[in-house]
Amino acid sequence: MKNIHQLTKLFFVIALSAMHISCSSSNDVVDPPTPTPVPPVVKNEVDFWLTKGDQTALLQKQTGILAFGSAVNNYLNIEVDDVQTFQTVDGFGFTLTGGSAQVINQLTAQKKKDLLQELFGSGDNAIGLSYLRISIGASDLNATPFTYDDMPAGQTDVSLTNFSLAPDMTDVIPLLKEILAINPNIKILGSPWSAPLWMKDNNNFMGGSLQPQYYEAYAQYFVKFIQKMKAEGIVIDAITPQNEPLHGGNNPSMVMTALQQADFIKNNLGPAFQSASITTKIITYDHNCDNPQYPITILKDAAAYPFVNGSAFHLYGGDISALSTVHNAFPNKDVYFTEQYTSSTGAFDGDLKWQVKNVIIGSMRNWSKNALQWNLANNGSFEPHTQGGCNTCKGAITVNSSDSFARNVGYYITAHASKFVPAGSVRIASTNSGNIYNVAFKTPAGKKVLIVVNDGTTGELFNIKYNGKWITTSLDAGAVGTYTW
Repeated sequence: MKNIHQLTKLFFVIALSAMHISCSSSNDVVDPPTPTPVPPVVKNEVDFWLTKGDQTALLQKQTGILAFGSAVNNYLNIEVDDVQTFQTVDGFGFTLTGGSAQVINQLTAQKKKDLLQELFGSGDNAIGLSYLRISIGASDLNATPFTYDDMPAGQTDVSLTNFSLAPDMTDVIPLLKEILAINPNIKILGSPWSAPLWMKDNNNFMGGSLQPQYYEAYAQYFVKFIQKMKAEGIVIDAITPQNEPLHGGNNPSMVMTALQQADFIKNNLGPAFQSASITTKIITYDHNCDNPQYPITILKDAAAYPFVNGSAFHLYGGDISALSTVHNAFPNKDVYFTEQYTSSTGAFDGDLKWQVKNVIIGSMRNWSKNALQWNLANNGSFEPHTQGGCNTCKGAITVNSSDSFARNVGYYITAHASKFVPAGSVRIASTNSGNIYNVAFKTPAGKKVLIVVNDGTTGELFNIKYNGKWITTSLDAGAVGTYTW
């Protein structure tokens, strides 16, 4: 019995131990860890290209993530509103001077092809220039002055039987054909620096004025130019009657007052275009922002008004707001920005900041349909130019040799717009804030584009607000950014 009792006791102890182990095991089971929530992958919603004044970034696409959110901060705000719309954009570009064409044509066939594709193409590595200005005859950035109807001293050619595009058949016209093969829709504006000397009262390339007895012949000079260019496959979208009509000191140049230009347009040029069924736009003035009264005088002339499409401006004097002054006086007429140069003596950072603020952003915020810088290309000595012509005008491109070219500040100033804002885009509303100046567009494809420059002396954080959400970004002092979404 004793053994049975001990065995029972042992069994009881083992059972209790088993129960204890079982209970302990049950109580000690660890639940699987709760997984840490994985934040959703933030996808980039805004692309950002940057150029810095110190040239450490040159139209460089940034790799950071920019996504619209709702975080609150106290930074400066740019509010973009695509419901409020303004003018439709014709394009961005340069003047293809005779000198530009000459030096570009000195490149090897492959190098020239590469350059033209980069300038006028639409690929990832192209900047999509969409507007060109050319001179009717020579500008001061040709090697020598000429017109399309030069005659021996003392002779005239009222019937224009001697008219010929021959001086531009070597460089300008062949190059334009190559450009048109890349972008058939590029718009071309023609501007004369001087009428043929036999039409002028001083018989000189510099200064002087068009004699009234030759107004009709000069109107036909424009008609012939447009028709002969069309025969070459080159459509001239617009002309101005005279480049810088109040500056007679250039070589070549010609003075034409507002009253003279109004007289010429209403009695000669406009009717001549009408008779020849020419639809090329007539754009007045083509000179500095310090004299908006010049185009206003012409547009106030009831007989000239119907023939005039709009007015063109440069910014070597005055303020860019002059474009709005003229637009507000005549809201049914367009305004254009047709010339601003960068100088051989200028600094990259200063030119970048000033021109993006004034020429690109400023002209567009003041109703311009285009924004053109001056010379597209020249050589390392800032040539060619006429004797007395501009010897400090720096091209967007410097052609160093037959196999080498360099991109200058003008290239980047225009590229920040031309690459992203194609013809047919519409300016939309955006607010300036502090030293952060900007302009916004909606492209034909529906993309939004915002061009921003930090005009201050320190880096700046700021928000871009759109449809109730925003991103936060930054620009160094003097830097330019183009944002697209």
